[in-house]
Amino acid sequence: MFPLILVYVVLTIIRPQDYVPGLDLVPILPVVLLLAFGAWMFSNTKTFEAPQFVILPAFLLILMISQVTNGWSGGAIDELARFGPVVIAFFVFGAACTTQRRVSTAMAVFVVCAAILALHGVQQAKTGMGWTAIPIGEGNRIQYVGIFNDPNDLGLLFAATLPMAVFLGRPGRGFSRVFWLGCAALLLYGTYLTNSRGAMLAVLVVAGCYIWYRRGMVVAGTLGVLGLVALKLVSSRMDELDAGEESAAGRVDAWYAGLEMFRDNPLFGVGAGNFTEYNELTAHNSFVLVLAETGFAGFVLWLAFVGYGFWMMLTVVRHRPPETQDAAKAAEWAAERQMALTLLLSLCGLFAAAFFLSRSYMVVLYLIAAMVAGYYVGARRRWPELPRFRLANQGWRWVPLGAGGVAFIFVLVAVLLRTT
Repeated sequence: MFPLILVYVVLTIIRPQDYVPGLDLVPILPVVLLLAFGAWMFSNTKTFEAPQFVILPAFLLILMISQVTNGWSGGAIDELARFGPVVIAFFVFGAACTTQRRVSTAMAVFVVCAAILALHGVQQAKTGMGWTAIPIGEGNRIQYVGIFNDPNDLGLLFAATLPMAVFLGRPGRGFSRVFWLGCAALLLYGTYLTNSRGAMLAVLVVAGCYIWYRRGMVVAGTLGVLGLVALKLVSSRMDELDAGEESAAGRVDAWYAGLEMFRDNPLFGVGAGNFTEYNELTAHNSFVLVLAETGFAGFVLWLAFVGYGFWMMLTVVRHRPPETQDAAKAAEWAAERQMALTLLLSLCGLFAAAFFLSRSYMVVLYLIAAMVAGYYVGARRRWPELPRFRLANQGWRWVPLGAGGVAFIFVLVAVLLRTT
């Protein structure tokens, strides 16, 4: 099961089926996923212990209902075919990532795949064309094939995998440390080549969160301001970062349009994938996109899905196990916390970038979320004193949190509209 789902991850990110002649005629990606799902079905390692394993199928159901309530019954089948494989991949990958060794292996696969895409971008930047026969994009921004054809999507991947590369290159790793830190540098350079403001801000968020954890809020805030100034100096697009700038103003207008869609269809939204039927531009915000297309019902579920991942990793990072004289046990817990912190920083980078992109249904987001959920299930088995999260106990909290999230978006858009 684990090797098969790793092959699925590689095919999802590197995507040879999108540019190697002949492979486009073979349904290699769905076949590999189907084989992995079959292995999962007959495996005794299946797990449903994390709330996300309940929330994600419920979110799929809302996606289907959102189409029906907007007058297209056939859209429910389309949503099942479109998002169903994402749910399957989440279940399989989550069940496979319950040990530290497997999580480290999964991180390594993500980092190597992202580094390959960054190398493709370096080739594009030097020659104007990558080995996929995809030329460099407008404004000399690198791009790839398939789901990474947009430079912003490449930047999202690089920001999410950067903490993993640094973790794999931690002290004590011998010669491999040079390789992983080299990958981290390559991902940083790749982020620069995407010239994606959202990705650069996401990297800044990752660095700021780590410094906050290590040195406190004041130091993190001070260095964050300096980092933002530095980004404005190295990137022409960051220098234009202003609510009144044309691109930014277009995003704010799209957010406003999304809120209008939500007000007209508050419970189930305008239907998954229908945002651009009501507005020329997409939402450019994953949270606004979910709110507009699936209404409050979908927004609460998606917020809970995202929120539980952060909550789980914070729980491990903040947990204080009983004092012990056993040095080996203390070292095991230190390693556990370091891995949880890495995954937490990856989530910070992922969703900081997603805040400026419409990537609510992107499979890579759910694969990383599966790694997080599976890791926490395994951490609880290794450390039974860690709390178990149950929807029956905490699920109700996401309703007022969802209402607060909607109110925050309304206030944020109102403020931004006044500054444009």
